[in-house]
Amino acid sequence: RLVGGVEIIMVKTGPLPTKKVVKKRSKHFTRFEFEHYRGRLSASWRRPHGIDCRVRRKFRGNKPMPRCGYGSDKKTKFVLPIGYKKFLVHNAADLEVLLMNNRTFAGELAHNLSAKTRAGLVKRANQIGVRLTNGKARVRAEEKKKEQK
Repeated sequence: RLVGGVEIIMVKTGPLPTKKVVKKRSKHFTRFEFEHYRGRLSASWRRPHGIDCRVRRKFRGNKPMPRCGYGSDKKTKFVLPIGYKKFLVHNAADLEVLLMNNRTFAGELAHNLSAKTRAGLVKRANQIGVRLTNGKARVRAEEKKKEQK
């Protein structure tokens, strides 16, 4: 676009270079003995409290328990595989916040936005050069509805 007789071109930039993300553990921690009660116990982690529980007492050969040593590096914590951190976007003002941080954060459109609002935000994000993680979500379904009408 022209500003004061000078043409300004918005260039999409990539994420800032960061150190390699290292996950200390990729498997989920599962609840002790949930495999024996598949229909009645969920696999999600619950800390064992039994007085004789071998997992709580950390006996060799048993399941590991979550602890702070499994935490991620501060610099790479919350970094997505595309190299950005997430920022939840509900409206155009949230997108403007990302304008100054568009190499660190990528916007993620909230799940409860209407198709009309979503389309407007996607268009604005392209104008200001902000990356969206779910910019294509629910767009094709709306296009099909327009074609049918």
